[in-house]
Amino acid sequence: MKTLLTIIIAYFIGNFSSAYIIGKVFKKIDIRKSGSGNAGATNAVRVMGKKLGVLTFLLDFIKGIIAVLLGNFIMGYSGSLVAAVFVVIGHDWPAFFGFKGGKGISTTIGCYAVLNFPIGLISVILGIAASLITKFVSLGSIIFLISMPLLYGLLSKEFEKYFFLVTIIFAIIGIYKHKSNVKRILNGEENKIGG
Repeated sequence: MKTLLTIIIAYFIGNFSSAYIIGKVFKKIDIRKSGSGNAGATNAVRVMGKKLGVLTFLLDFIKGIIAVLLGNFIMGYSGSLVAAVFVVIGHDWPAFFGFKGGKGISTTIGCYAVLNFPIGLISVILGIAASLITKFVSLGSIIFLISMPLLYGLLSKEFEKYFFLVTIIFAIIGIYKHKSNVKRILNGEENKIGG
């Protein structure tokens, strides 16, 4: 029962679509019909500007933190892992918004901030570096997603298999959500930073 409660709460926290709500409140637009059509921080920056884009990132980031903390409160460490997975699923496929959400990177970072801050931070830095070098935010996001399980496997002193499984799940979900970006990169059509 506690597991089901954790799943439901985390999923519906994820359903809070920051980009959509900010777009409606401040710009009177549906972010899903603007720019790339993605309800996430990167598209929010491109469509609504840096300030509202950063606000979108922060709200999505905080969603991850809140869900993990609530999951931990309800059923301990295992609850925090369950909540992490389902808050990202809720963000990516929100029932309240026709299952059309974002790509979950900001929320994933929020989850890692609680679950494993040191390695999560290194992965974020690697992702940012990749974005700045290649000028592709999407590629930086993929590097972030892939580096987390790799770094955790290499650097963790106490290997926790269920957390490792969560990092793999996040990587699979995130890469799947970026499949169109990968295709555009290969075709030379992906938007670059500043482009």
